Amino acid sequence: MKKVEIESQRYLLKDVFRVEEVFLRFEKFDGTMSDTIRRLNFDRGDSVAVLVYNLDTKKLLLLEQFRYPTYHKGPGWIIEPIAGIVDEGEPPEETARREAHEETGLTVEKVEFIASFYPSPGGCSEQNFLYYAEISGENAKYNEIGGLASENENIRTLELSLDEALEQVRKGEICDAKTIMGIYWLENRFLKNK
Repeated sequence: MKKVEIESQRYLLKDVFRVEEVFLRFEKFDGTMSDTIRRLNFDRGDSVAVLVYNLDTKKLLLLEQFRYPTYHKGPGWIIEPIAGIVDEGEPPEETARREAHEETGLTVEKVEFIASFYPSPGGCSEQNFLYYAEISGENAKYNEIGGLASENENIRTLELSLDEALEQVRKGEICDAKTIMGIYWLENRFLKNK
């Protein structure tokens, strides 16, 4: 593992999210140390997303909600899977189950790990854990409108076939990275099982 020397670090903002300022040097590929550089890190904690597939309807269960950071460039309302922030000390699999219940009323028992990734490693330390779950029968009943009132969530639950979801990705109507990744993962899974 290459060396990193932290010369100083402090938080410029400590709120729901934190912004960290760091001055550091790192070992370059030729073995020498870099000059001192300044980096900012947006620390929002880790997150989980769970792509849910309804075996009864053969459709994906996705959510639509307002996301302010996308508002100025459009569309503002984003289609994405069930998702949320991992609480300190909480295993990501448990976060997936908790968020499914909070956002849709679903009880998801078994989740399958797809991947973990850094959505924007150039400036954000968030690691996202992506899961897959299947529902059917009595366990497939969900709230059409959900979310936690204490977090001012207003979430609409949608069901889309895989073909409909792929078409929305192609048209730019589904533009959230974790959602796109999950949809293509599911398409690949179905292709392998044919």
